[in-house]
Amino acid sequence: MIAEEELESRTRSRKRRMLGPGATVLGVLLLLVLLAYGLTTQSPDTTIDDRLASGRPAAPAPFALSVLERGALGPRLERDLRPGLGDGRLTLGELRGTPAVVNYWASWCVPCREEAPRLESAWRRARGQGVLFLGLDMQDVTGDARGFLQEFGVSYATVRDPTDATARSWGATGIPETYFLSSRGEVVGHVIGVVSENQLRTGVAAARSGRVVGANGGGARSAPR
Repeated sequence: MIAEEELESRTRSRKRRMLGPGATVLGVLLLLVLLAYGLTTQSPDTTIDDRLASGRPAAPAPFALSVLERGALGPRLERDLRPGLGDGRLTLGELRGTPAVVNYWASWCVPCREEAPRLESAWRRARGQGVLFLGLDMQDVTGDARGFLQEFGVSYATVRDPTDATARSWGATGIPETYFLSSRGEVVGHVIGVVSENQLRTGVAAARSGRVVGANGGGARSAPR
């Protein structure tokens, strides 16, 4: 009986020695896979700002988002964006050919309230020049977002992403953030935080000309939810 128990003990010990290194390696590999997945799904893409820093325009990640409010585009943009906003869903590709200002915001974002009137004023000036302003509402309740637009009299188009996936794919790490796109559909400028009047003037001019003005810090901003 003792001999059998000793034999079983030695067998179990041998199995543990054989499995030990393999189990350790497997565990390490699993940890690396999970880490890579976490970085890929949660970290923002920094490609846009990297290219802008080198003086080159950047191609933003595509999107297809529901239209929250169509806005009052005016005859020139109505013509340029047909069908565009008319079918209730807007893709990035439908903006190609139109200089655009894309502003990430949410109704719960306190700094967004500061810049909302400024954006509306700039939009009213730029609309006649064929520059589209597009609000991209993220991580928000539809009713709250519409209430915000009504409160501040926002008359430019707005689309909605219920998550922060689009923001992360563009490299946004908070809100508000504003991107200036040329008629080629490339980002030529980026303001991180509340955008100033001067930054809006510079960005709109860059969107119209296609000249890269880079990524710049703005005012306050909120972290994503």
